[in-house]
Amino acid sequence: QVQLVESGGGLVQPGGSLRLSCAASGGILSVYAVGWYRQAPGNQRALVAKIGRGSGGSTNFADSVKGRFTISRDNAKNTVYLQMNSLKPEDTAVYYCNAERYDILGTRLRDYWGQGTQVTVSS
Repeated sequence: QVQLVESGGGLVQPGGSLRLSCAASGGILSVYAVGWYRQAPGNQRALVAKIGRGSGGSTNFADSVKGRFTISRDNAKNTVYLQMNSLKPEDTAVYYCNAERYDILGTRLRDYWGQGTQVTVSS
């Protein structure tokens, strides 16, 4: 199993930037698809950005963050990052890292969640 720890959240003014980190232990994160999700009070947890498995993993983003956020991997550090630029108040949420485990045939087996990190965008 893999354990995920998010970090990098905090309070930032509109237009500012933050970089969130999802650090893994107990597993090799490069073999997992990894997504960043967020949940604001009263809302369901929603996908923000995702990167596929391995070196050829594709990325996708929610329309609300496209062009502002970037997801990337540092396999040497067993970490996935979410770079958030041009932050808006509506980006305020708890951000969670999710890793999806697949078998060798590409079947998703299960997923793992971190505990989340709070991002607050406010003036």
